[in-house]
Amino acid sequence: MAERIRVKVRKKKNKRRKIVKRFIFLMLLAILVVIGVGIYKIVNTISAADSTFEEFKEGEKSDLRDEIVDIQEKPFSILIMGIEDYATNGDHGRADSLIVVTLDPKKKTMKMLSIPRDTRVQLASNTTGEKKKINASYAIGGKDETRNTVENLLGIPIDKYATVDFKGFKEVVDEIGGIDVEVPFDFNEKSDVSKKKKIYFTKGPMHLNGEEALAYARMRKQDKRGDFGRNDRQKQILKAALDQISKPENLMKIDTIAQKASKNVKTNIKITEALALQKVYSGFSGKDIETLNIKGKDLYINHEYFFEADKQNLAKVHDELNQHLYPDSTASNSHETSPESSTNDNVPDNSTELSEPTH
Repeated sequence: MAERIRVKVRKKKNKRRKIVKRFIFLMLLAILVVIGVGIYKIVNTISAADSTFEEFKEGEKSDLRDEIVDIQEKPFSILIMGIEDYATNGDHGRADSLIVVTLDPKKKTMKMLSIPRDTRVQLASNTTGEKKKINASYAIGGKDETRNTVENLLGIPIDKYATVDFKGFKEVVDEIGGIDVEVPFDFNEKSDVSKKKKIYFTKGPMHLNGEEALAYARMRKQDKRGDFGRNDRQKQILKAALDQISKPENLMKIDTIAQKASKNVKTNIKITEALALQKVYSGFSGKDIETLNIKGKDLYINHEYFFEADKQNLAKVHDELNQHLYPDSTASNSHETSPESSTNDNVPDNSTELSEPTH
């Protein structure tokens, strides 16, 4: 009898051991799967990031910097270029939107400035004194010409850049589940998919997919503020995208988002820098971004429209961005470079200035 009881106890213990072993095995298997998925995501993300990476021809350091800036430690700037190349079949497109962002990784602060695409400037490579619209810089000399022209205009170094075409913009917005915006007034805009299709926007909160977000960003003619209203909507979209991509469900599929972006985005931000910045700005939202604007007036030269930046306002914008990039500097800091001289220089006699109030 006692022997029978001992046998039963041994069987129960063996059964429990088997259950424990199976449980441990399943746990280890689950951990390996998670690690495997994590490695797969990392490899995919790095692979996608590698295909998007492209340096400036002039090198990593801006001519306005004494040394290469460590963006994980020091304030830096990014020039975001939205490229309109659907009209040229992807060849020699124009920078339809230009946004300069400055970030301070220590204080976790961010400033954002839109440059009107019709801003009248002398392009960096031009030696004749002739002035053109700033959005022509990309068609003439790509990202390097645009970088140098923006540096001359604002008087600050451009450390990093990102170019994105319209197709890539739509795909990324769709991949992150769309964005939420506050529409300022009722309007409609043609879809880029079909000229016969109109997309309607109503005042108030709206959730937009990629196609709708692109139409929302592009509309200008129905906005009383013209390019300025358009610029504000583009900044609104960037803020909304930042909020959306920071959600846990999107962070879990960062590899898929990177794969989508890799087809239509170029940047000189390394994957290690991007991952480090993601940690730094964890919890950062669109409401934490301070937005700046360039003021000026409308100008017609030979019946062609330009935006003429106000010299004093441009200097003020320069000072604010410069202070953000060099928080410990003084007014006499050697890094400080004055922005482009008065944009009213060399205006032909047959030009016409509008008497409308400044923006």
